[in-house]
Amino acid sequence: MIIPHLTSLVIFLPLLGAILILLMGRTQQAKWTALVVTTVTFVLSLGLYIGFDPAISTAESPQIASVFAWFPDAFDIKYFVGIDGLNLLLVLLTTLFGPIVVLSSWTYIKKHQKGYYALMLVLQTGVTGVFTAFDIFLFYVFFELTLIPMYFIIGIWGGENRIYAALKFVLFTLVGSLLMLVALLALGYLAGDAVNGGIFTTDWYKLVEYNIPVETQKWLFLLFALAFAIKVPLFPFHTWLPDAHVQAPTGGSVILAGVLLKMGTYGLVRFCLPFFPNAANEYAMMFAILAVIGIIYGALVSRAQPDLKKLIAFSSVSHLGFVVLGIFAFTPEAMQGAMIQMINHGISTGALFLIVGMLYERRHTRLMTDFGGIAKSVPVLSFFMIFTVMASAGIPGLNGFVGEFLILIGAFKSSVLDSPALVALATTGVIFASVYLLWMVHRTFWGSLENEENRTMKDLNLREILLLAPLVVLMVVLGIAPNSFLQLSEPVVQDLLQTIETKRIAAEAAPLRLAAEATPLHLAAEPAEAAPLHLAAEATPLRLTAEPAEAAPLHLAAEPAEAAPLHLATDSE
Repeated sequence: MIIPHLTSLVIFLPLLGAILILLMGRTQQAKWTALVVTTVTFVLSLGLYIGFDPAISTAESPQIASVFAWFPDAFDIKYFVGIDGLNLLLVLLTTLFGPIVVLSSWTYIKKHQKGYYALMLVLQTGVTGVFTAFDIFLFYVFFELTLIPMYFIIGIWGGENRIYAALKFVLFTLVGSLLMLVALLALGYLAGDAVNGGIFTTDWYKLVEYNIPVETQKWLFLLFALAFAIKVPLFPFHTWLPDAHVQAPTGGSVILAGVLLKMGTYGLVRFCLPFFPNAANEYAMMFAILAVIGIIYGALVSRAQPDLKKLIAFSSVSHLGFVVLGIFAFTPEAMQGAMIQMINHGISTGALFLIVGMLYERRHTRLMTDFGGIAKSVPVLSFFMIFTVMASAGIPGLNGFVGEFLILIGAFKSSVLDSPALVALATTGVIFASVYLLWMVHRTFWGSLENEENRTMKDLNLREILLLAPLVVLMVVLGIAPNSFLQLSEPVVQDLLQTIETKRIAAEAAPLRLAAEATPLHLAAEPAEAAPLHLAAEATPLRLTAEPAEAAPLHLAAEPAEAAPLHLATDSE
């Protein structure tokens, strides 16, 4: 039996935990409270997985939903949250990272602990709300909510240039989201007039019903897509990401790479494609080209980085380029690959940031030149790093291979992109990923162990092993049994692609239908008397010949009475 309003409970339980932490008198209790709250939230979220039935269509409403109207008489704006095949795994990933992030900060965060853990819980509420919202205004509220805690997490607990990184993160994201707000308001009014009786609406299902005119689609799509492209981040909007990752504390980097970046790719799938199918189809090649540039650029720049954290940050630009390529291929394989790759990237890259954070706690440096040969002193840590690197590089049998393989196969088959050369270029990103990741492992873990600090470095403790173990298990499970996860999203992906195609055809056919409807109006507008006058003119040559007298009445019946005598008199002469 599903707990009533379970989705809402999973969203807001961390927020309640944050309030409780702020009311506490003792700082030491904050991290224990955060750990308990995030663990309970994760356990409750498993109920969403157990209660979700992929065989039930979500074409009309999500499962495990909570709905109530905010302005029932004036505006069709609702609190509307629920679960479907597109967001279930993302919600589970978010709740899984909750206790992991708290444990990763256990000894790292030493100042303002109450504020740090409270902000982490608020951030979890915002991200979960983004993934579960089926009212686009509610989605926007949660989308903006994530900015506030992340800004303070970077700005207070970050590195030396934390203020610069925090401001850059907020400014980039805020510009995109404000442009999205303009498009959201315009879309709400247009859809309200068209499908909701003139009442402004932000209901996702009603907005999907609205066939937006093609020209209007274009500018609305660009405003929405820009906001999400910045959040991904898609090349060339990626410059805020390395600064944010490098300056953020370990927990901030993990939550940023694990789930926050997925808000951009999820937004493209959830909103841009079904709302604006014609515009998405028209700009698909542009986004695919930017994605492939990001794949190659991110990989090459990663290879040049001396800092471990910066290398992983640029690798995210490369890996998420694959996700964007899959989204705009418009094939079931590529879309499924994009959905599972969001999860795979979150798991693998989150684990990499955790391991780099563990190294930093031991040596207070992230430069590869300061390490070397540490596989001999920290074998357990080295095992987890090498295993995670293989998963991130896309080794068959591990999670990274599944998503990238489906994306490349689907993109190769895409009739929208229709560019095998572009897909071939994207494939080089897999090769480059192996190069920079193996280069990083070689410089950091192999070679001679000369530095005394590296020689005496402590290996992972039980807490740190417990952090990484579930992520490693998921890398294996997703790699060898991906269908158990893919089947959750397959029905809704098929429905989404069908909706996109149906709406695209309907929007393209709309001008033809209008022209056909206009034809009878045009004919009806012609003067009725024009027809006999035209016929009379054509009949003149026949009347010039000698006609029998009895032919005249026939002619007079078709003509005005006064025209006949004049015409006959001329003939008799």
